[in-house]
Amino acid sequence: MNQTSSSRAIRPRRSVLYLPANNSRALGKLQGLACDSVIFDLEDSVVPGAKEEARETLRRFFKDGHAAALPEGMETVIRINPLSSPWGGEDLLAARGCKPDAILIPKVDAPDDIVAVEDALEQTDAPPSLRLWAMIETPKGVMNAGQIARTARTDGARLDCFITGTNDLIKETGVAALPGRPWLSPWLMQIILAARAYGLDVLDGVFNDFRDEPGLADECRDGQAMGFDGKTLIHPAQIETANRAFGIAPERLAEARRITEAFALPDNTDRGVISLDGRMVERLHLDMAERLIEKAARIAARHDGDKET
Repeated sequence: MNQTSSSRAIRPRRSVLYLPANNSRALGKLQGLACDSVIFDLEDSVVPGAKEEARETLRRFFKDGHAAALPEGMETVIRINPLSSPWGGEDLLAARGCKPDAILIPKVDAPDDIVAVEDALEQTDAPPSLRLWAMIETPKGVMNAGQIARTARTDGARLDCFITGTNDLIKETGVAALPGRPWLSPWLMQIILAARAYGLDVLDGVFNDFRDEPGLADECRDGQAMGFDGKTLIHPAQIETANRAFGIAPERLAEARRITEAFALPDNTDRGVISLDGRMVERLHLDMAERLIEKAARIAARHDGDKET
């Protein structure tokens, strides 16, 4: 079926933590973390000589029930190596066998990169619930972001989320990595626009200095203002800051509830546009309000007492 923004599952993705798949000690601490999603990484954080060990560690983690014992609602994602690499094929088979919520494809340059993984998953009878995330981290990926996102509207599409690979973009373009990301921001906005055009979530890249909490907070606030759904993280110490920045403010939630209550009034149920608090509100605002309310409920369910973050 066709994927639309209204039909996709609504999940909070405020904080998305990368963990090397071969770091058993870090995996063992996941139970106590408050991140919305975790990415078990088989790619950049695992050196070539440790790829097989990382796959086996990940297989044991899922097979032994550790993944099932994670906090309710914590989304599990496995980042594989590109299929064109010496490790990609085995990574995909391992990831498929682990049955995570999603598989993250790195260095997506064009729609064919998504289609190739979808075809491989179909050959293994992967369930439709297994989603795909895409790393947009190359100049070609940015230039083709709209075409890549469009694959989410094809029959049987699995694509669910974009992640911006800011470190790789900086490396490949030579752009200056300055506070506020003035030279990087136009490309990030292009990725966000492509994701929104086809109903995908989109996550900001990592902030490298995990000891610089004020710097992280500034970048999270900027990312939230740009339209990102959340932040990818490299250290558990960054989770609270991301959750706070990308949470739902009480005033936004209150406004969303006013909109849904207004449209629910008998006089408004058949109207496309109504007047509320001195402004015109359309049905599209109702759709946005309902999604925000559902996301707030899922955040509250994830973290007791987190309703006002």
